Formats: sequence, structure tokens, C-alpha cells
Amino acid sequence: QVQLVESGGGLVQAGGSLRLSCAASGRTFSSEAMGWFRQAPGKERELVAAISSGGSTYSPASMKGRFTISRDNAKNTLYLQMNRLAPEDTAVYYCAAALRVGIIVTRTNGYDYWGQGTQVSVSS
Repeated sequence: QVQLVESGGGLVQAGGSLRLSCAASGRTFSSEAMGWFRQAPGKERELVAAISSGGSTYSPASMKGRFTISRDNAKNTLYLQMNRLAPEDTAVYYCAAALRVGIIVTRTNGYDYWGQGTQVSVSS
């Protein structure tokens, strides 16, 4: 069983930055593919960025290169650095874990565990 706890959300002005963290329990973190997703009211959950167990990363072009995902396996922690935030980035942000070694997982249904989410609000 893997438990994921996000932190670091909050209210920020447009153009600002935030860093989200996701603390993972269990002994398998270094072998897991990880991802950050977000869901705004009335919209589907979408991928923000993903990282393989080996550290390869992917972020959809729609994120415009503003988000950077990273991981610290020694601390069992996943990060999301968010820069140049805009009001349309307002959403609940979730981290997710997939028990898959060496690949990047991009689909929502490819993940096995989810955190409870952290709210990010960007004011104009």
C-alpha cells in the first residue's frame, strides 16, 4: 500500500511561483512512476507532468514549459515547481504513483495510487 500526501498549495498572484511536494510512504518509491495531475471545477483531470523511476520527465505542450517535476528518492518525495502561474492554473493538484519501473505513465487510469490533493489558486 502506498500513501501520498501533497503539500505546498495556496493562493498566489498571477506571474508568481509555487512548489508542491508529495510525500510517499512505503519502500517502493524509487521503483514507481510518478505524476502530477490537476482538476479544475467542471473539467476533467489532466496531466501536468510525469516522471519515470529513472528520472525521465514529460510535460504536455499545453503546460508551456512552466512546470518542472522532480523526485528525491532518498526522501521519498516528489516535487512540482510551478512558474509564471496564471488564473487558468487554478485547480486541485494531485500526485499519483504507478507501480511501473522505467517508463513514464501519462494516462490517468495508468496510476495505482492517488493523494488527496492540494488547492492552488491564482489571482489575476
